[in-house]
Parts: sequence; structure tokens; C-alpha cells
Amino acid sequence: MNTIAVLIPAFNEAPSIAHVLKALPTRVTEVVVIDNGSTDQTAAIAEAHGATVLFEARKGYGYACLKGMEYLEKKPPEGVVFLDGDYADFPEELDQLVAPLDSGEVEFVLGARVKALREKGALTPQQQFGNGLACFLMRWLYGSRFTDLGPFRAIRWKTLQSLEMQDKTYGWTVEMQLKILRRKIPYLEIPVRYRNRIGKSKVSGTVKGTLMAGYKIMGWIGSFYFSGWK
Repeated sequence: MNTIAVLIPAFNEAPSIAHVLKALPTRVTEVVVIDNGSTDQTAAIAEAHGATVLFEARKGYGYACLKGMEYLEKKPPEGVVFLDGDYADFPEELDQLVAPLDSGEVEFVLGARVKALREKGALTPQQQFGNGLACFLMRWLYGSRFTDLGPFRAIRWKTLQSLEMQDKTYGWTVEMQLKILRRKIPYLEIPVRYRNRIGKSKVSGTVKGTLMAGYKIMGWIGSFYFSGWK
């Protein structure tokens, strides 16, 4: 692929966003940071490090991702990488994430935060339980090989568009994986490193965030299966 865009939803990531942007490989052709209502200097720091900054006032990970996709429609890349702005992922591993797309082997690659490559404490017990339960259900219902719902992922632009993504908040990642499975789109999961994020998580770091994320993820899996959505 000759053009790769990186979409980074961000909310109050001033302490970490510069680290993320500086660690991205040079093959990335455009970096888009979607400021999801930050009250710190996230946007200014991202712009200073060469990123295109969009603003999405409606709170929600899905809202931010959809805003980024809307922007990319003006000049579509061949591939899109989703990455968090908290520096928990290793942006320099982007090359290995997109390699299977380059070769034409698959159309979607998920970076799995495997225990052997994960820093102690990087995933909370509730995150580990939720990921495990969701992936178990996807294996049971769809014969899935996914072991994680990690945010670090790469997908061909045309494939992403074809998924007609809908979720506005916590269910974005699982919606994407469910549609990959239902439509039998070739995919691959590869292990990636994962460290403790800079700052407090907006999801797993709060009781409300944890409960809402669990509700949305389980809701997507159940309703998607029983409604027969495509």
C-alpha cells in the first residue's frame, strides 16, 4: 500500500500524544488526531507535531472514529490504522501490523495484547475479563479466532467503508470485528506489545466507563447474532 492514514481518537492526552506521534513510522502518509472535547493542550501539541487535528464535540470513541473517516473520504488512503493516543500501544509496530495488508494476505489485522508481551498492570482485571468473555462468545457463535478487542488495528480503506460502521461510543471495536466475521472478510491477529498508558483510562479507569463498555460490547454480540444484521 502506498498510502496509509492513522486515526487517533484523543481526549485529554496532552502528556502522551507527542510520544505517540514521534514513534510513528515514516511510511505513514497522514496522521489525523480527532480531539473528542479535550480540556487540555492535546490539539495544540498534535498540530505542533504535524498531525491534522479534527474536533468532535460529541463524546464517544465511535463518534471520533466516524469523524476521522468522514475526513478521509475527501482523499481516501489505501489503508487505515486505528491507534489510541495514550501511548500504551507501540506505534513503531505499525509496519508489522500493515505487512499482511501489503501482501494481500488479509484485509484486516488486529494487534492482540498478549500476556507475554504485555507490561504488568497494563490491562485491568475487568478489561481482561471483558475481553475474554467477548472473545469466547465470538468463538462460540462465529468460530472466531480473535483473542482480544485491542484498539491497535489496520484495515483496507475499501473494506472499512463496506462495513458501514454505526456505533458511536464503546462498541466500535467489537462492531468492526463482528462484521469482519459475519461477512467472512480475511483477517489476521498478530501479537503486539502493550504498556501502562500515560494518564488515567477514560473507560476502564472509572466504574461507569467499565459498566457501559461491558454493556455495549455484550449488547453488540447478542443483538448482532440474533437479529441477523449484515
